[in-house]
Amino acid sequence: MRPSPPTLPVVVIGSKVMHCLLARGRPVLALARRRLLILLIGLLLVSPTTTARSESSPLVAEFQEFSTRFHEDPARLDQILEGLDQALKTNSNNSNTSTNSTKSYMEKLLAMAQVCFIWGDIRATTDNQKLEAYERGQEVARRSLELEPNNPAAHFWFAVNTGRWGQTNGVLSSLFLATTVKREIEIILNLDPQFTLAYSLAGNFYYEVPSFLGGDVHKAEAMFRKGLEQDPTFTELRVGLAKTLISQRRIDEARQELQAVLDEKEPRNLAYWTLKDSKEALELLHSVDMEEPEARLDAITVGHHVQQPEPGLRHLGHQTGVPI
Repeated sequence: MRPSPPTLPVVVIGSKVMHCLLARGRPVLALARRRLLILLIGLLLVSPTTTARSESSPLVAEFQEFSTRFHEDPARLDQILEGLDQALKTNSNNSNTSTNSTKSYMEKLLAMAQVCFIWGDIRATTDNQKLEAYERGQEVARRSLELEPNNPAAHFWFAVNTGRWGQTNGVLSSLFLATTVKREIEIILNLDPQFTLAYSLAGNFYYEVPSFLGGDVHKAEAMFRKGLEQDPTFTELRVGLAKTLISQRRIDEARQELQAVLDEKEPRNLAYWTLKDSKEALELLHSVDMEEPEARLDAITVGHHVQQPEPGLRHLGHQTGVPI
């Protein structure tokens, strides 16, 4: 009888099949092992884990960490804005269309839209600078919506940049864009009813706009309360709720909400509590004749270890601690 043929072990890696004939003699076996090792190393070098790590943006992570502390060093926003702008230009020139690359690009777009909004509020010194910042925020948010039409954060940053651009450009522009902002609010809440920032945007919208464009103080109150149910530390929501109560002459309830803003030990966004909410709460307490508000605010300021800021941000959706 003829001898049986030698065994042909099969090694499967991805879509490649290697038939390694274990012939007599060590040189052939060693050669097969070296080839297998080289192939495995090659696969590791192009693995998804390695690719995702190389495409991750430290700028996005830096901004996420800084977005609730920008009152400590507002000038740092300039560096983050410039860095994200350059990163987006690099992404635009990159032909890589992998899933990881698209995700990284989306994160940068959302971060840029948020930075533009904050920069327009905090760093811009003229209306033209503000308009340019908000317009840039609209642009990148619109691009993010082209990538992910059902992303609530993309809709939110498009809406708040649009609304602020309208406020800055004048009453007629603001009224003209009101229908756009209202539509975006409805889309966000339909996509994700747990998107807390949307209730701030919605509450301020219904409180600020005229009734013939959909303004309604009772709807505003309901939106602020829904948002506070999700996050009681969201101090802008509480200030907004107090405004609706004052407009309805429910003064005692309004005082409780305003005092809660000043008493808040861990606000959702310390930067905006410092720059806006604590100031506005104090001014509203003055308007309803609260006693010794200045001494009260000094005590709260010491407790937070921050300097009391200058007033001056407007209302529409100003807190920016949205996850991206």
